[in-house]
Amino acid sequence: MSNVVVVLDNGGGLIKAGLGGERDPSTVLPNCLLRPLSSKKWLHPSPTIAASSEDPLDLTSAAVRRPLDRGYLINPDLQRDIWAHLFNSLLHISPSQSSLLLTEPLFALPSIQRATDELVFEDFNFSALYVADSPSLAHIYETSRRHVVSRGAAQCSLVVDCGFSFTHAAPVFQNFTLNYAVKRIDLGGKALTNYLKELVSYRSVNVMDETFLMDDVKEKLCFVSLDVARDLGVARKPGKKNLLRCTYVLPDGVTHTKGFVKDPDQAQRYLSLTDGALTSNLGAKVDMDHIEVTEKPEDRKRIDLTKNEFDLTNERFLVPEMLFHPADLGMNQAGLAECIVRAVNSCHPHLHPILYESIILTGGSTLFPRFAERLEKELRPLVPDDYQVKITTQENPILGVWRGGSLLASSPDFEAMCVTKSEYEELGSARCRRRFFH
Repeated sequence: MSNVVVVLDNGGGLIKAGLGGERDPSTVLPNCLLRPLSSKKWLHPSPTIAASSEDPLDLTSAAVRRPLDRGYLINPDLQRDIWAHLFNSLLHISPSQSSLLLTEPLFALPSIQRATDELVFEDFNFSALYVADSPSLAHIYETSRRHVVSRGAAQCSLVVDCGFSFTHAAPVFQNFTLNYAVKRIDLGGKALTNYLKELVSYRSVNVMDETFLMDDVKEKLCFVSLDVARDLGVARKPGKKNLLRCTYVLPDGVTHTKGFVKDPDQAQRYLSLTDGALTSNLGAKVDMDHIEVTEKPEDRKRIDLTKNEFDLTNERFLVPEMLFHPADLGMNQAGLAECIVRAVNSCHPHLHPILYESIILTGGSTLFPRFAERLEKELRPLVPDDYQVKITTQENPILGVWRGGSLLASSPDFEAMCVTKSEYEELGSARCRRRFFH
Protein backbone atom coordinates (compact mmCIF):
# COMPACT_ATOMS: atom_id res chain seq x y z
CA MET A 1 0.00 0.00 0.00
CA SER A 2 1.20 3.54 -0.69
CA ASN A 3 2.50 5.85 2.04
CA VAL A 4 0.51 8.95 1.11
CA VAL A 5 -2.71 9.21 3.11
CA VAL A 6 -5.17 11.95 2.11
CA VAL A 7 -7.34 13.04 5.06
CA LEU A 8 -10.64 14.47 3.84
CA ASP A 9 -13.17 15.92 6.28
CA ASN A 10 -16.03 16.25 3.80
CA GLY A 11 -18.43 18.58 5.63
CA GLY A 12 -21.72 19.94 4.33
CA GLY A 13 -20.36 23.50 4.56
CA LEU A 14 -16.57 23.22 4.29
CA ILE A 15 -14.14 20.60 2.98
CA LYS A 16 -10.97 20.28 5.06
CA ALA A 17 -8.29 18.37 3.16
CA GLY A 18 -4.61 17.61 3.59
CA LEU A 19 -2.05 14.84 4.11
CA GLY A 20 -1.99 12.54 7.15
CA GLY A 21 0.60 13.38 9.82
CA GLU A 22 0.43 17.15 9.30
CA ARG A 23 -0.97 19.44 12.00
CA ASP A 24 -3.24 21.52 9.76
CA PRO A 25 -5.07 20.80 6.49
CA SER A 26 -3.45 22.05 3.28
CA THR A 27 -6.72 23.56 2.12
CA VAL A 28 -10.14 24.51 3.48
CA LEU A 29 -12.80 25.39 0.92
CA PRO A 30 -16.61 25.57 0.69
CA ASN A 31 -18.15 22.27 -0.44
CA CYS A 32 -20.17 23.78 -3.29
CA LEU A 33 -20.09 25.36 -6.74
CA LEU A 34 -20.96 29.04 -7.18
CA ARG A 35 -22.43 31.08 -9.97
CA PRO A 36 -21.96 34.83 -9.35
CA LEU A 37 -24.24 37.29 -11.15
CA SER A 38 -21.28 38.27 -13.33
CA SER A 39 -20.74 34.70 -14.61
CA LYS A 40 -22.68 32.22 -16.73
CA LYS A 41 -20.57 29.28 -15.54
CA TRP A 42 -20.54 27.43 -12.25
CA LEU A 43 -17.20 28.21 -10.56
CA HIS A 44 -15.14 26.56 -7.84
CA PRO A 45 -14.84 28.76 -4.74
CA SER A 46 -11.34 29.76 -3.67
CA PRO A 47 -9.91 28.15 -0.51
CA THR A 48 -10.79 30.12 2.62
CA ILE A 49 -7.27 29.78 4.07
CA ALA A 50 -5.52 31.20 0.99
CA ALA A 51 -8.23 33.73 0.12
CA SER A 52 -7.05 37.31 0.31
CA SER A 53 -9.14 39.89 2.14
CA GLU A 54 -10.49 41.02 -1.20
CA ASP A 55 -11.62 37.89 -3.02
CA PRO A 56 -11.68 38.51 -6.79
CA LEU A 57 -15.16 36.92 -6.92
CA ASP A 58 -18.09 39.15 -6.04
CA LEU A 59 -20.40 36.68 -4.29
CA THR A 60 -23.36 39.06 -3.96
CA SER A 61 -26.53 37.09 -4.78
CA ALA A 62 -24.42 34.18 -6.08
CA ALA A 63 -26.33 30.97 -6.77
CA VAL A 64 -25.02 27.93 -4.86
CA ARG A 65 -25.11 24.19 -5.63
CA ARG A 66 -24.17 21.77 -2.85
CA PRO A 67 -23.55 18.01 -3.22
CA LEU A 68 -24.65 17.37 0.37
CA ASP A 69 -28.11 18.14 1.72
CA ARG A 70 -28.96 17.71 5.42
CA GLY A 71 -25.48 16.22 5.76
CA TYR A 72 -25.92 13.40 3.25
CA LEU A 73 -24.58 12.96 -0.27
CA ILE A 74 -27.40 13.59 -2.74
CA ASN A 75 -25.42 14.56 -5.85
CA PRO A 76 -22.38 12.27 -6.41
CA ASP A 77 -21.64 13.84 -9.84
CA LEU A 78 -21.26 17.29 -8.28
CA GLN A 79 -19.12 15.85 -5.46
CA ARG A 80 -16.91 14.16 -8.06
CA ASP A 81 -16.42 17.50 -9.81
CA ILE A 82 -15.45 19.25 -6.55
CA TRP A 83 -13.10 16.43 -5.45
CA ALA A 84 -11.42 16.32 -8.89
CA HIS A 85 -10.67 20.05 -8.59
CA LEU A 86 -9.43 19.51 -5.02
CA PHE A 87 -7.10 16.59 -5.75
CA ASN A 88 -5.71 17.91 -9.05
CA SER A 89 -5.51 21.68 -8.58
CA LEU A 90 -5.14 22.17 -4.83
CA LEU A 91 -3.60 19.05 -3.25
CA HIS A 92 -1.70 17.91 -6.40
CA ILE A 93 -1.92 14.22 -5.52
CA SER A 94 -2.44 11.09 -7.58
CA PRO A 95 -5.39 9.18 -6.05
CA SER A 96 -4.29 5.81 -7.51
CA GLN A 97 -1.09 6.03 -5.43
CA SER A 98 -2.80 7.26 -2.25
CA SER A 99 -5.08 6.02 0.53
CA LEU A 100 -8.08 8.06 1.69
CA LEU A 101 -9.36 8.70 5.20
CA LEU A 102 -12.87 10.10 4.73
CA THR A 103 -15.37 11.43 7.27
CA GLU A 104 -18.99 10.47 6.83
CA PRO A 105 -22.02 11.63 8.87
CA LEU A 106 -23.52 9.24 11.39
CA PHE A 107 -26.40 7.00 10.25
CA ALA A 108 -25.62 7.26 6.52
CA LEU A 109 -27.93 5.01 4.50
CA PRO A 110 -26.39 1.98 2.73
CA SER A 111 -27.26 3.45 -0.68
CA ILE A 112 -25.33 6.64 0.21
CA GLN A 113 -22.39 4.59 1.51
CA ARG A 114 -22.39 2.63 -1.77
CA ALA A 115 -22.36 5.86 -3.82
CA THR A 116 -19.44 7.15 -1.73
CA ASP A 117 -17.48 3.92 -2.21
CA GLU A 118 -18.07 4.05 -5.96
CA LEU A 119 -16.73 7.60 -6.04
CA VAL A 120 -13.60 6.66 -4.09
CA PHE A 121 -12.71 3.37 -5.78
CA GLU A 122 -14.26 3.50 -9.25
CA ASP A 123 -14.09 7.18 -10.18
CA PHE A 124 -10.85 8.18 -8.40
CA ASN A 125 -9.16 4.76 -8.08
CA PHE A 126 -7.84 5.29 -4.54
CA SER A 127 -5.78 2.31 -3.41
CA ALA A 128 -7.44 2.09 0.04
CA LEU A 129 -10.21 3.71 2.08
CA TYR A 130 -10.99 4.22 5.75
CA VAL A 131 -14.31 5.83 6.72
CA ALA A 132 -14.60 7.52 10.12
CA ASP A 133 -17.26 9.59 11.83
CA SER A 134 -16.59 13.09 13.18
CA PRO A 135 -17.11 12.44 16.94
CA SER A 136 -14.51 9.64 17.13
CA LEU A 137 -11.89 11.79 15.35
CA ALA A 138 -12.62 14.80 17.58
CA HIS A 139 -12.17 12.49 20.61
CA ILE A 140 -8.86 11.12 19.27
CA TYR A 141 -7.44 14.61 18.81
CA GLU A 142 -8.65 15.91 22.17
CA THR A 143 -7.28 12.97 24.17
CA SER A 144 -3.92 13.26 22.38
CA ARG A 145 -3.42 16.85 23.59
CA ARG A 146 -5.10 16.58 26.97
CA HIS A 147 -3.11 15.83 30.11
CA VAL A 148 -5.52 13.17 31.23
CA VAL A 149 -5.83 12.73 35.00
CA SER A 150 -8.06 9.65 35.01
CA ARG A 151 -7.79 6.71 32.66
CA GLY A 152 -11.56 6.81 32.16
CA ALA A 153 -11.50 10.29 30.64
CA ALA A 154 -8.86 9.13 28.14
CA GLN A 155 -11.10 6.33 26.92
CA CYS A 156 -14.47 8.00 27.07
CA SER A 157 -15.96 11.40 26.19
CA LEU A 158 -19.17 12.97 24.97
CA VAL A 159 -18.64 14.88 21.71
CA VAL A 160 -21.13 17.64 20.88
CA ASP A 161 -20.71 18.28 17.16
CA CYS A 162 -22.58 21.39 15.98
CA GLY A 163 -21.97 21.31 12.26
CA PHE A 164 -23.41 22.82 9.09
CA SER A 165 -26.34 20.43 8.70
CA PHE A 166 -27.17 19.15 12.17
CA THR A 167 -26.03 18.82 15.78
CA HIS A 168 -25.08 15.50 17.40
CA ALA A 169 -24.46 14.55 21.01
CA ALA A 170 -22.34 11.41 20.59
CA PRO A 171 -20.74 9.34 23.38
CA VAL A 172 -17.36 7.94 22.30
CA PHE A 173 -15.84 4.93 24.07
CA GLN A 174 -12.31 3.73 23.27
CA ASN A 175 -12.30 5.69 19.99
CA PHE A 176 -15.62 4.21 18.81
CA THR A 177 -18.86 6.17 18.70
CA LEU A 178 -21.69 4.43 20.56
CA ASN A 179 -24.30 4.64 17.79
CA TYR A 180 -27.18 3.45 19.98
CA ALA A 181 -26.69 6.45 22.31
CA VAL A 182 -26.21 9.21 19.72
CA LYS A 183 -28.88 11.93 19.77
CA ARG A 184 -29.45 14.47 17.01
CA ILE A 185 -31.02 17.90 16.64
CA ASP A 186 -31.89 18.79 13.03
CA LEU A 187 -30.37 22.25 13.36
CA GLY A 188 -26.96 23.38 12.18
CA GLY A 189 -25.16 26.41 10.82
CA LYS A 190 -27.18 26.41 7.60
CA ALA A 191 -30.54 26.57 9.42
CA LEU A 192 -29.27 29.35 11.69
CA THR A 193 -28.10 31.41 8.69
CA ASN A 194 -31.48 30.90 7.01
CA TYR A 195 -33.29 32.02 10.16
CA LEU A 196 -31.11 35.15 10.32
CA LYS A 197 -31.91 35.83 6.64
CA GLU A 198 -35.62 35.67 7.42
CA LEU A 199 -35.38 38.00 10.43
CA VAL A 200 -33.32 40.63 8.60
CA SER A 201 -35.45 40.39 5.43
CA TYR A 202 -38.65 40.87 7.44
CA ARG A 203 -37.32 43.80 9.49
CA SER A 204 -35.07 45.78 7.19
CA VAL A 205 -33.71 44.70 3.80
CA ASN A 206 -34.27 41.62 1.60
CA VAL A 207 -31.23 39.35 1.98
CA MET A 208 -32.84 35.98 1.18
CA ASP A 209 -30.39 35.37 -1.70
CA GLU A 210 -27.28 36.47 0.20
CA THR A 211 -26.01 33.18 1.66
CA PHE A 212 -22.33 34.12 2.02
CA LEU A 213 -23.07 37.63 3.24
CA MET A 214 -25.40 36.42 5.99
CA ASP A 215 -22.91 33.73 6.99
CA ASP A 216 -20.46 36.56 7.56
CA VAL A 217 -23.02 38.55 9.60
CA LYS A 218 -23.75 35.48 11.74
CA GLU A 219 -20.07 34.74 12.38
CA LYS A 220 -19.13 38.31 13.23
CA LEU A 221 -22.15 39.56 15.18
CA CYS A 222 -24.16 36.71 16.73
CA PHE A 223 -23.56 35.53 20.29
CA VAL A 224 -25.23 33.31 22.87
CA SER A 225 -27.24 35.09 25.54
CA LEU A 226 -26.78 34.09 29.19
CA ASP A 227 -30.12 35.67 30.13
CA VAL A 228 -32.59 35.97 27.26
CA ALA A 229 -35.29 37.91 29.16
CA ARG A 230 -32.77 40.55 30.26
CA ASP A 231 -31.22 40.88 26.80
CA LEU A 232 -34.66 41.25 25.17
CA GLY A 233 -35.26 44.17 27.55
CA VAL A 234 -31.90 45.74 26.65
CA ALA A 235 -32.62 45.29 22.91
CA ARG A 236 -35.74 47.49 23.23
CA LYS A 237 -33.91 50.46 24.75
CA PRO A 238 -33.45 53.55 22.60
CA GLY A 239 -30.17 55.15 21.50
CA LYS A 240 -26.92 54.50 23.38
CA LYS A 241 -28.65 52.59 26.17
CA ASN A 242 -29.13 49.76 23.69
CA LEU A 243 -25.84 47.88 24.11
CA LEU A 244 -26.86 45.27 21.53
CA ARG A 245 -27.46 47.50 18.52
CA CYS A 246 -24.79 47.40 15.84
CA THR A 247 -24.69 48.19 12.14
CA TYR A 248 -23.58 45.98 9.24
CA VAL A 249 -22.68 47.68 5.95
CA LEU A 250 -23.69 45.85 2.78
CA PRO A 251 -21.34 45.62 -0.22
CA ASP A 252 -21.97 48.26 -2.87
CA GLY A 253 -20.22 46.36 -5.69
CA VAL A 254 -17.99 49.34 -6.44
CA THR A 255 -15.69 50.26 -3.55
CA HIS A 256 -16.10 46.94 -1.70
CA THR A 257 -17.51 43.56 -2.70
CA LYS A 258 -17.72 42.25 0.87
CA GLY A 259 -19.88 43.44 3.75
CA PHE A 260 -18.33 44.64 7.03
CA VAL A 261 -19.25 45.70 10.57
CA LYS A 262 -19.51 49.50 10.69
CA ASP A 263 -18.15 49.92 14.23
CA PRO A 264 -16.42 46.81 15.65
CA ASP A 265 -16.15 48.39 19.12
CA GLN A 266 -19.90 49.00 19.16
CA ALA A 267 -20.46 45.35 18.25
CA GLN A 268 -18.50 44.26 21.37
CA ARG A 269 -20.50 46.36 23.86
CA TYR A 270 -22.74 43.42 24.77
CA LEU A 271 -19.76 41.92 26.67
CA SER A 272 -20.41 44.45 29.45
CA LEU A 273 -23.73 42.66 30.11
CA THR A 274 -22.58 40.19 32.76
CA ASP A 275 -24.54 38.13 35.25
CA GLY A 276 -23.95 40.95 37.71
CA ALA A 277 -26.55 42.94 35.80
CA LEU A 278 -29.21 40.39 36.70
CA THR A 279 -30.32 42.41 39.73
CA SER A 280 -31.82 45.01 37.39
CA ASN A 281 -33.70 42.27 35.54
CA LEU A 282 -36.97 42.88 37.35
CA GLY A 283 -36.77 46.59 36.61
CA ALA A 284 -36.06 45.84 32.98
CA LYS A 285 -39.24 43.77 32.73
CA VAL A 286 -41.36 46.56 34.23
CA ASP A 287 -39.64 49.02 31.93
CA MET A 288 -40.50 46.85 28.90
CA ASP A 289 -44.19 46.87 29.79
CA HIS A 290 -44.02 50.61 30.25
CA ILE A 291 -42.44 51.10 26.82
CA GLU A 292 -45.08 48.94 25.22
CA VAL A 293 -47.86 51.19 26.51
CA THR A 294 -46.33 54.61 25.89
CA GLU A 295 -44.50 54.12 22.58
CA LYS A 296 -46.30 55.75 19.67
CA PRO A 297 -46.15 54.26 16.18
CA GLU A 298 -44.59 57.43 14.72
CA ASP A 299 -41.74 57.28 17.26
CA ARG A 300 -40.59 53.90 16.04
CA LYS A 301 -37.41 53.74 14.02
CA ARG A 302 -38.17 53.77 10.31
CA ILE A 303 -35.93 51.80 7.97
CA ASP A 304 -34.04 54.07 5.60
CA LEU A 305 -33.82 52.04 2.38
CA THR A 306 -31.50 54.57 0.73
CA LYS A 307 -28.73 53.53 3.13
CA ASN A 308 -26.64 50.52 2.23
CA GLU A 309 -26.69 49.09 5.76
CA PHE A 310 -28.94 47.54 8.39
CA ASP A 311 -29.06 47.42 12.19
CA LEU A 312 -29.16 44.27 14.30
CA THR A 313 -30.43 44.13 17.88
CA ASN A 314 -32.12 41.05 19.34
CA GLU A 315 -31.41 38.99 16.16
CA ARG A 316 -27.84 38.73 17.41
CA PHE A 317 -28.73 36.34 20.23
CA LEU A 318 -32.11 34.97 19.05
CA VAL A 319 -30.45 33.09 16.17
CA PRO A 320 -28.02 30.94 18.26
CA GLU A 321 -30.81 30.60 20.86
CA MET A 322 -32.48 28.14 18.48
CA LEU A 323 -29.90 25.48 19.38
CA PHE A 324 -31.04 25.63 23.01
CA HIS A 325 -34.78 25.97 22.25
CA PRO A 326 -35.66 24.51 18.80
CA ALA A 327 -39.35 24.71 19.80
CA ASP A 328 -39.15 28.47 19.17
CA LEU A 329 -38.75 27.63 15.48
CA GLY A 330 -41.74 25.29 15.64
CA MET A 331 -39.53 22.16 15.77
CA ASN A 332 -40.73 19.32 17.96
CA GLN A 333 -37.23 18.58 19.26
CA ALA A 334 -35.34 18.89 22.54
CA GLY A 335 -32.75 21.61 23.14
CA LEU A 336 -29.02 20.90 23.26
CA ALA A 337 -28.78 20.41 27.06
CA GLU A 338 -31.64 17.90 27.13
CA CYS A 339 -30.19 16.19 24.06
CA ILE A 340 -26.88 15.67 25.94
CA VAL A 341 -28.68 14.26 29.01
CA ARG A 342 -30.63 11.81 26.83
CA ALA A 343 -27.43 10.68 25.08
CA VAL A 344 -25.69 10.08 28.44
CA ASN A 345 -28.72 8.25 29.89
CA SER A 346 -28.64 5.87 26.90
CA CYS A 347 -25.19 4.64 28.04
CA HIS A 348 -24.24 2.31 30.88
CA PRO A 349 -24.63 4.05 34.31
CA HIS A 350 -20.92 3.53 35.05
CA LEU A 351 -20.09 5.86 32.15
CA HIS A 352 -22.38 8.73 33.25
CA PRO A 353 -19.97 10.62 35.56
CA ILE A 354 -17.07 10.25 33.10
CA LEU A 355 -19.15 11.50 30.14
CA TYR A 356 -20.40 14.59 32.01
CA GLU A 357 -16.89 15.64 32.97
CA SER A 358 -15.45 15.18 29.47
CA ILE A 359 -17.84 17.00 27.12
CA ILE A 360 -16.03 18.16 23.96
CA LEU A 361 -17.48 20.89 21.74
CA THR A 362 -16.58 20.75 18.06
CA GLY A 363 -18.01 22.17 14.81
CA GLY A 364 -18.31 25.75 13.55
CA SER A 365 -21.56 26.54 15.38
CA THR A 366 -19.82 26.19 18.77
CA LEU A 367 -17.75 29.29 17.94
CA PHE A 368 -20.50 31.67 19.09
CA PRO A 369 -19.20 33.69 22.08
CA ARG A 370 -20.41 32.32 25.46
CA PHE A 371 -21.65 29.07 23.92
CA ALA A 372 -19.92 26.79 26.46
CA GLU A 373 -20.91 29.05 29.38
CA ARG A 374 -24.58 28.95 28.43
CA LEU A 375 -24.52 25.18 27.80
CA GLU A 376 -23.07 24.56 31.27
CA LYS A 377 -25.71 26.85 32.80
CA GLU A 378 -28.50 24.87 31.06
CA LEU A 379 -26.94 21.49 31.76
CA ARG A 380 -26.16 21.88 35.47
CA PRO A 381 -29.80 21.69 36.72
CA LEU A 382 -30.40 18.55 34.62
CA VAL A 383 -27.36 16.63 35.91
CA PRO A 384 -27.22 14.92 39.34
CA ASP A 385 -25.48 17.09 41.96
CA ASP A 386 -22.70 14.60 42.68
CA TYR A 387 -21.56 14.62 39.03
CA GLN A 388 -19.13 17.22 37.79
CA VAL A 389 -19.88 19.00 34.50
CA LYS A 390 -16.80 19.96 32.52
CA ILE A 391 -17.09 21.35 28.98
CA THR A 392 -14.05 21.73 26.72
CA THR A 393 -14.20 23.72 23.49
CA GLN A 394 -11.62 22.55 20.96
CA GLU A 395 -8.89 25.09 20.24
CA ASN A 396 -10.11 25.14 16.64
CA PRO A 397 -13.59 23.55 16.43
CA ILE A 398 -13.59 23.69 12.62
CA LEU A 399 -10.27 21.86 12.18
CA GLY A 400 -10.44 19.56 15.26
CA VAL A 401 -12.00 16.62 13.40
CA TRP A 402 -9.46 16.87 10.57
CA ARG A 403 -6.57 16.93 13.05
CA GLY A 404 -7.93 13.77 14.68
CA GLY A 405 -8.04 12.17 11.24
CA SER A 406 -4.46 13.25 10.59
CA LEU A 407 -3.33 11.62 13.86
CA LEU A 408 -5.19 8.40 13.01
CA ALA A 409 -3.74 8.35 9.47
CA SER A 410 -0.20 8.57 10.85
CA SER A 411 -0.69 5.75 13.39
CA PRO A 412 1.10 2.44 12.66
CA ASP A 413 -2.20 0.48 12.71
CA PHE A 414 -3.89 2.60 10.07
CA GLU A 415 -2.88 0.45 7.09
CA ALA A 416 -4.50 -2.66 8.60
CA MET A 417 -7.75 -0.77 9.30
CA CYS A 418 -8.30 0.24 5.67
CA VAL A 419 -10.29 -1.50 2.96
CA THR A 420 -8.20 -1.92 -0.18
CA LYS A 421 -9.44 -1.53 -3.74
CA SER A 422 -9.00 -5.26 -4.43
CA GLU A 423 -11.09 -6.15 -1.33
CA TYR A 424 -13.81 -3.75 -2.50
CA GLU A 425 -13.84 -5.31 -5.97
CA GLU A 426 -13.98 -8.81 -4.55
CA LEU A 427 -16.45 -8.36 -1.67
CA GLY A 428 -18.50 -5.26 -2.55
CA SER A 429 -19.40 -2.17 -0.56
CA ALA A 430 -21.68 -3.62 2.16
CA ARG A 431 -19.23 -6.37 3.16
CA CYS A 432 -16.27 -3.98 3.33
CA ARG A 433 -18.20 -1.48 5.44
CA ARG A 434 -18.47 -3.95 8.32
CA ARG A 435 -14.79 -3.33 9.02
CA PHE A 436 -15.53 0.24 10.14
CA PHE A 437 -17.94 -0.85 12.93
CA HIS A 438 -20.56 1.72 11.90
